[in-house]
Amino acid sequence: MAVGVFDLFSIGIGPSSSHTVGPMRAAAVFAEELRASGDLERVAGLRVDLYGSLAATGHGHGTMTAILLGLEGFHPEKILPAEVEERLAAIAESGKLQLAGSVQLPYGVKDMVLRPLTVLPRHTNGMTFTVSDGAGEVLHAATFFSVGGGFIVREGGEDAAQQELEESRKELPLPFRTAAELLGRCQSKGLSIGEIMFVNERASRSEEEIRAGLLHIYAVMEECVAVSLKREGLLPGGLKVRRRAPDWHERLLKETRDHDPEYRDPKYWQEWVNLIALAVNEENASGGRVVTAPTNGAAGIIPAVLYYALHFAPGMDRATQADRDDVVVKFLLAAAAVGVLYKEQASISGAEVGCQGEVGSASSMAAAGLAEVMGGTPAQVENAAEIAMEHNLGLTCDPIGGLVQIPCIERNAIAAAKAINAAKMALWGDGTHRVSLDEVIVTMRETGKDMSSKYKETAMGGLAVNVVEC
Repeated sequence: MAVGVFDLFSIGIGPSSSHTVGPMRAAAVFAEELRASGDLERVAGLRVDLYGSLAATGHGHGTMTAILLGLEGFHPEKILPAEVEERLAAIAESGKLQLAGSVQLPYGVKDMVLRPLTVLPRHTNGMTFTVSDGAGEVLHAATFFSVGGGFIVREGGEDAAQQELEESRKELPLPFRTAAELLGRCQSKGLSIGEIMFVNERASRSEEEIRAGLLHIYAVMEECVAVSLKREGLLPGGLKVRRRAPDWHERLLKETRDHDPEYRDPKYWQEWVNLIALAVNEENASGGRVVTAPTNGAAGIIPAVLYYALHFAPGMDRATQADRDDVVVKFLLAAAAVGVLYKEQASISGAEVGCQGEVGSASSMAAAGLAEVMGGTPAQVENAAEIAMEHNLGLTCDPIGGLVQIPCIERNAIAAAKAINAAKMALWGDGTHRVSLDEVIVTMRETGKDMSSKYKETAMGGLAVNVVEC
């Protein structure tokens, strides 16, 4: 399938799309294959090998527990936080998991084999699942790679997957792989960037389904913020990072005590943007339910910038609910169109290209969405996306303790502000600019290749080794 808006914006659990969502999804696929093979009842042994970044930072990212849930048959987009807690507690207490939901095996986190210094050729986030019978004979084995944003690729299936992608792209009414192609489509059809994406989405869904799906995505973003604002205390993991969002929210509400509860004083726009980004990423860090946008580590940027669009963009104080819904749909479609460019030409995996691929791509997507809903031309929208990524180039991924907390949470707030500024700068221009978005995307990809592996989610460099954890 060609990459679509609901691939880039999917619902899952924190703290990481590549280290939590992807591995859970891969394990669930393996469990389904095992059930379909007819060999499930013969299984007596299970082995899970984790390679590279998954092994190096898996404990901090919840990789092992996510895999246990996937092996039981749970999918990240369907499991609820309460189910996560219930099943993990049961596995920890009994020392057994229910493989594919039916076969009980003595297996837990400590039984997984970690190979942090071994990187498989396809991607640093590799994992192999193997099951055997009572005599030790292998019944079924598969290797998967979590390539960012919750996307997974199977070893040996890369060529077939790429061929399928190429074929599905041909079936789209207005296919594009580069920003130049996207702008060409806009010019020839007289459509905006978001409208091009909408036309392509209609190849597989009705207009009503697309609209309802995108509004549901934003509703989950809002719910994530609401849940986070009710939590207090320290984030899990041992770094003793204090949740700030609840206190910040209370302070901001005091500023509106003489106004309607829905009133947002324009002079505090950045404080509100910071709040939304922090709230989402604090919830993500605690393993809560978030929207991968396009990754979990960067999940707070698009909700924060979309919040700005809905509350602080010109004319929104007079907007009806229908108007606000239109803004959500338009914003997410334009952002997704830019996200497609990053998936097609580079990567959104921090373990592959550093945090520039996660926070950078999310900031770029958010800038495009904001420029679109604020009336930007396709050229201005492309310029906004380019500015945002250009000033995230070289961003490393070296979270302390392998936890998606420092610097990840604050980094989302900073990148959201960058996205807003990028959109405003682009809208004050006429769309012409020296560096194209395509050139910046290729530069990001090449920078990621040149970046030392120490700075790509391995906990071997940067803040991860230069800051004492306790």
